[in-house]
Amino acid sequence: MTDQKSARPARPEGHADPRDELVEHLPALRAFALSLTRDGSSADDLVQDTIVKAWANIEKFQPGTNLRAWLFTILRNTFYSARRKTRREVNDTDGIHAARQATRPDHDGRLALNDFRVAFEQLPDEQREALILVGASGFSYEEAAAMTGVAVGTVKSRANRGRRRLAELLHLEEGEEIEMTDRTTLAVMALNTPILR
Repeated sequence: MTDQKSARPARPEGHADPRDELVEHLPALRAFALSLTRDGSSADDLVQDTIVKAWANIEKFQPGTNLRAWLFTILRNTFYSARRKTRREVNDTDGIHAARQATRPDHDGRLALNDFRVAFEQLPDEQREALILVGASGFSYEEAAAMTGVAVGTVKSRANRGRRRLAELLHLEEGEEIEMTDRTTLAVMALNTPILR
């Protein structure tokens, strides 16, 4: 019987086995999955599928390249493959999804964050994805383009259209800033966004 270490493929000198780093990327993967699925349980399933696929195909990962980008690409491809299989959206017959949209009027920041979430969910998938990758996850336009398989200009266009649409949905005027403390939301809105500066 061979032990786990001997079963792993040999790595080039100076490169650790990327499987040892997978756990570090779980929070970012879950955040990205949640932005795509808009459901916690589905996001968890998507992350699990991503890790299983990454583990099974770890020999395809190029040592020295961006492991997080590779994982995000697997997650994204898994999401869209599953979506193509189940083309129709599930109806919210029990009102569970709609009930999650309600907020308690605790203070202005929480209301603004809820307004942002509602507006963000109205964006087309491609714009939401671009904003999450470039704004919230900190990938460069080039990295996001490689992950999504489109040109850099397409990613920039999707992100800019998404930011403009969010500003419209939130009724922000030119030069007006969104008031909230959530760093991810601010990153999505503020990164290279002239309308919000």
